[in-house]
Parts: sequence; C-alpha cells; structure tokens
Amino acid sequence: MPDKPVLVVGGAGYIGSHTCLELSRRGFLPIVYDNLSNGHEEFVRWGPLEVGDIRDRARLGEVLAKYRPETVLHFAALIEVGQSVAEPMAFYENNVIGTLTLLSALAEAGVGTFVFSSTCATYGLPVALPMDEQHPQAPINPYGRTKWIVEQALKDLSVHAGLRSVILRYFNAAGADAEGRIGEWHKPETHAVPLAIEAALGRRAGFKVFGSDYETRDGTCLRDYIHVEDLADAHVRAVEYLLQGGASDQFNLGTGTGTTVKELLGAIEAVSGRSFPVEYVGRRDGDSPVLVANNDKARTVLGWTPRRDLGRIIQSAWQWHSRLNASG
Repeated sequence: MPDKPVLVVGGAGYIGSHTCLELSRRGFLPIVYDNLSNGHEEFVRWGPLEVGDIRDRARLGEVLAKYRPETVLHFAALIEVGQSVAEPMAFYENNVIGTLTLLSALAEAGVGTFVFSSTCATYGLPVALPMDEQHPQAPINPYGRTKWIVEQALKDLSVHAGLRSVILRYFNAAGADAEGRIGEWHKPETHAVPLAIEAALGRRAGFKVFGSDYETRDGTCLRDYIHVEDLADAHVRAVEYLLQGGASDQFNLGTGTGTTVKELLGAIEAVSGRSFPVEYVGRRDGDSPVLVANNDKARTVLGWTPRRDLGRIIQSAWQWHSRLNASG
C-alpha cells in the first residue's frame, strides 16, 4: 500500500470529507468509517468506505484489523447545539459512549495516536477575548459538555495509558472545497452560512437571527468563521505532528477575527447580489454571545496559518450551494 493508511471516523461528513481530501493530497490513504446517518457516500472519494457505527465494538475491531492504520481521526459526533438541549441523551450516547468505545478498540488494536475533533463550545461563556487554550472550560450546553468529557478522558489516557492525542477545538467551520467537489450538506441544515445562502437562493422563506440584544457591536452573536479547507490543513498537520513523536496537546482553530450575524448576512448579500427576508427572534438556549479564537499556539507548534478570509468562505459556499448542491 503506497500511501500511509489512516482511519477517518466520520469521514463522510462535512469536515471529515475535506480532511480526507487533504490527507490524500499529502500522501495518506484515508479509510472512512461512517454510519452515513449524517455523512454522504458521495463524499467518500479518496479512499475506501467502511460502513459502521462508533458504538459497534466488533465492527471497529474488524476494520482496524483489516487496515492497521497509523493513526485515527475522529469526527463522528452529533454537533447541533439546539438538538443537544432538546435531546441530551442522544449526545451522551454517541459523543461520549461512542468515543469511549472507539478508544477501547484503538487500545486493543495497538493504535497509539489519535486526533479528536472538539469545539470552542467547551469554553462556554467568554471570560477573556480572544480565547486561548488556557481559557476556563465551563460548557453551557450538552454538546459542549460531551466534548469536554471526552477531552478529560483523552488527558487521562495520555498520562496513564500512553495514548498521544491532539485535541482540536474548532470555532465556526464554513465554506467548501475550492473546486466544488464537496461542501456543507446537512439534513436538516442548521448552520448560519448555508441557511443564509439557501434564503438568498429562494430555497427557504428567509433567515432567522436568534437574539439581537447581546452586548456586541450590533446586538447579534459574534463568531469566528474558519474555512473548512484551513481546518483540513490543521488536521493533517496534527497527524504529522503525532507521527513525528509530538506530545499530547490541544489547539484552537479559528482566525482570531470575529464577525457578527448581521455582518455575515451583509457579506452574503454582497457575494450573491441578492437580498432576502431576515426575521429577528428571541435568543436561543445554549448560545454564547461571543466566540473568537486566539490561535497563536497552533501557529507556533503546528506551523498552521489560516489562509482564507470571510470573502473566500462565502464565495466557495455560494459556488457549492448554488451550482453543485441544487438538490440539497
């Protein structure tokens, strides 16, 4: 096998599939393990697909024995904050029990490194901005708490079981592959950029803004939007870091620049050349008013720099949704 095999759990999803593309570019063979509940078989284009659930210990063992991956990247999580508030048990079953099942299978298979898809939602309400990796972790929703619990398990396994891991705390992933092969495709869609683009395309009646009375420059939530291709680059750098003997660590992945929801909508109108109805409604449970990254550590340790700005994010997303995801 000329390329180095890595197992990408949840690799048929949005960020996982873009990471598979980048892994393939850089000499790895991404083996996708996905139950296809939120992923898409059409997105598995750079390596084999093995269908399975992270809670299926026997199936995980089969796949690990078949491919003997050099490392594992884990993206297979439930991620929607509002859903986590409404259905917390589902998040604990998948995000916590599923990940512990996966980690148990890796230990038995002798896989000693692991890249974990985490989130800035582990920080909760901002105490200081921008947030660095030492910011207190006090999640305010079940989604963030399930990710935080897994982070604690990884730290224990690093100290007591020899598993070296990189924890990557994303801020707001957005955008699409520059060539339009893959992009953001959730059913149902819950993320701001695709929802606003769908409104601009006339595929939905309009866009709802949750909360207009936050202590931000225009009253709407402020977020740090990071291009999915920059996220993919960071994941491959994390793999290379671990395979070269790097110690367990955690890194923020964001640009360090905040954009309010109003500003985001204005940018989408500018790129699309279309206006669309916007409705302002009450705050949504579990939302933090401001989330902006300090990414100095990822720059220093991983040599990672986000290279795509908000304009590139929206342009690539507009291309994906308007021309290539017309049935979405």
